[in-house]
Amino acid sequence: MSKMHVVQVTRPDGPFEIVERPIPDPGPGEVRIRVEACGVCHSDAFTKLAAFPGIELPRVPGHEVIGRIDAVAAGVEGWSAGDRVGVGWHGGQCGDCEPCRRGDFFACRTFHRITGITVDGGYGEYMLAPKSALARVPDGLTAEEAAPLMCAGVTTFNSLRNSGARPGELVAVLGLGGLGHLGVQYAARMGFRVVGIARGREKAAFAARLGAHHYVDSQSQDPAAALRELGGAKVILATATSAEAMQACMGGLGPRGTLMLLGAVPKLEVPPFQLIGGNQSVRGWYSGTAIDSQDTLNFSVLSGVRSQNEVYPMAQVGEAYERMMSGKARFRVVLKM
Repeated sequence: MSKMHVVQVTRPDGPFEIVERPIPDPGPGEVRIRVEACGVCHSDAFTKLAAFPGIELPRVPGHEVIGRIDAVAAGVEGWSAGDRVGVGWHGGQCGDCEPCRRGDFFACRTFHRITGITVDGGYGEYMLAPKSALARVPDGLTAEEAAPLMCAGVTTFNSLRNSGARPGELVAVLGLGGLGHLGVQYAARMGFRVVGIARGREKAAFAARLGAHHYVDSQSQDPAAALRELGGAKVILATATSAEAMQACMGGLGPRGTLMLLGAVPKLEVPPFQLIGGNQSVRGWYSGTAIDSQDTLNFSVLSGVRSQNEVYPMAQVGEAYERMMSGKARFRVVLKM
């Protein structure tokens, strides 16, 4: 078969189009992946709306990709046809620019590929990826289980393990949605004392099932005061996309505490005197590179972390995207090819 079906965006905020294209051949240093599943992430709106600077249409969205290598080009060592692989937001790096030479692959200047935005992604039957973008997928996860871990999973797992918090310290997770329900699981299994923060008392039982030791209802409680009563948070993992919710929690940071900013908000006010007096910080976090995604998948198998997903066939991509954007999905949306 020389043709494949992909979902593409051809004009800003236009409908998704399922079209037929030739199956591409991988170039030097690349592999071709037969896609099995691809998560539908809120960041896919950058492609749907053509809102990312410099994006070129038509473009195939999708950066939570799981599949099997179908073909291997010259210059690819250590990977073979049939290998299970994942590709995330970070679509590879050159290895030669100054940030790469310092190990900061996420900041690559000359070969910065963003899957589904600057290059075609996983909303289709096949896609190409450079070897530097590949994560090995363990057998303990199905394709549908693994797909959201390539973005929501690696973002929460990788930020927590680089947050500076130690086992036994207080870590709060703001928001129990697509990112937060994974963040609570990872934090609990890393040995932190975990606080879930969300709106509504009815979410307390869910937070406990995820592994939270405490729950704060931000509708009926002052979250900052509640965190201070618990001794102050070493880390607040801010997954909710609400600047107001983040600002309401910041007073709950403990000495040398850090607000880890994962939810993208256009503007955030911070309390300078509190940060100075408490030696506190606000830190943004990039999701991670291929090896970070691989670590995330392996830790998830080891510790039993799983994403809660709603699965749709590729033919229902419009419905799947709208379900995700509505905020009603519980909790991630995945396309099955």
